[in-house]
Amino acid sequence: MQFTPKKSFDISSLRQNSSSSYKKNTKLTENSGGRFIPNRISSNLLNAFEKAGQENSGNVVTITEKAGAFSTLLDNQFFGSDKTNFDNSVSTNLFRYNSQSAQLRENKENQGFVPDIVNNEETSPTQRIVPKVPYKVLDAPQLLDDFYLNVVDWSSADTLTVGLNNSIYLWSPVTGAVSKLSTYQNDVVASLSWSPTGSHLAVGTTSGKVMLYDVERSNAVRTLPGHAGRVGALAWNGSLLSSGSRDKNILHRDLRSSSKFTAKLQGHKQEVCGLKWSFEGDQLASGGNDNKLVVWSAQSITPVAKFKEHTAAVKAIAWSPHQHGLLVSGGGTTDRTIRSWNTLLSQNVSCIDTQSQVCNLIFSKNSNELVSTHGYSQNQVVVWNYPTMQKIGVLTGHTSRVLYLTMSADSQTIVTGAGDETLRFWKVFPRPDFGQRSSSLLPAMSELR
Repeated sequence: MQFTPKKSFDISSLRQNSSSSYKKNTKLTENSGGRFIPNRISSNLLNAFEKAGQENSGNVVTITEKAGAFSTLLDNQFFGSDKTNFDNSVSTNLFRYNSQSAQLRENKENQGFVPDIVNNEETSPTQRIVPKVPYKVLDAPQLLDDFYLNVVDWSSADTLTVGLNNSIYLWSPVTGAVSKLSTYQNDVVASLSWSPTGSHLAVGTTSGKVMLYDVERSNAVRTLPGHAGRVGALAWNGSLLSSGSRDKNILHRDLRSSSKFTAKLQGHKQEVCGLKWSFEGDQLASGGNDNKLVVWSAQSITPVAKFKEHTAAVKAIAWSPHQHGLLVSGGGTTDRTIRSWNTLLSQNVSCIDTQSQVCNLIFSKNSNELVSTHGYSQNQVVVWNYPTMQKIGVLTGHTSRVLYLTMSADSQTIVTGAGDETLRFWKVFPRPDFGQRSSSLLPAMSELR
């Protein structure tokens, strides 16, 4: 099979155009992204998948039609054109913009409200410039608008995985190749998390299953039972996989053991929707729909600390890679704050009102900066300086809640996903500074007397 390379996408051309002309573009030109195209059919798929700022479509297709056509297009890409057997009118509008995806409206954070109008703060002119236009936009049909899901993750081996309703897709930023890993019958993908090595993918579903995939072989190697409700949060700590569920429990599974689980943590009264291990692997933070943030020790099933200051669900959790024991968390619709915690002393360090639902948080590994994504009402992405919490940049473009966030392997690029069924790629962080050293919130042992 002959592969023909395309020219890379030039972001400078976007900067020369006004923002209004950018929004009117219906699709990118042929210079929109370096990738390899095996045939004309796959070219149509990838060009459609590479959407930039499309506004409206006159025709709307059902989720079933889109899912069937999408699967057929993927088959054509890998197995040739003889499998093509769907209506051209459906394929024409398959990746067109839809104002709203299929939604799961069962919990309070999926219910909107009418907020006060808040003016965005101006960033300091002395701060570095963050590009405010995504360098790539991918259409993601059936990317669900559900606050409690975590279905976008970027591996250390440089593969992006996305859960679209009941299917899991893999996308290569190097070649632009799209492949389907799995599709579930009568189930929905609720969470995705790559192992530290990038060779295995953990998947949680709405039925309570946790699946482990060997991505190189494209097959499921283990099914991990134990939960009685939706598994919306997954976190790795070496060979230990932790899962948080709507059944209020957190299960630890050592994948070197044949046991169903090695420990059960019970500290929440409602669904566990946020879960993150510290970079040192000594502490686990969990956030719940009960508005609680709980910190656990790796050696105990008893909470180290339980923070009750948030007044809405806590999904957004991030550990600092620069300061040992520094944890940040964000609250949902009726809270809208970002709080910093010293987990070594169980203290609240700071609090800032963002004026918008906080959906995700992530620290840069290259600089002491923080990214937050927001829902009701501003649907924006904010880059903060830490610990001053001054805004470095405010990124807009999503027309729905920015519910999903992940970072590239080189820690320079973030990917955001929203209920508007798009994935947007932003290059917001500087190159790594190898001279940086991590610090601790507590004095070094040599300084203690």
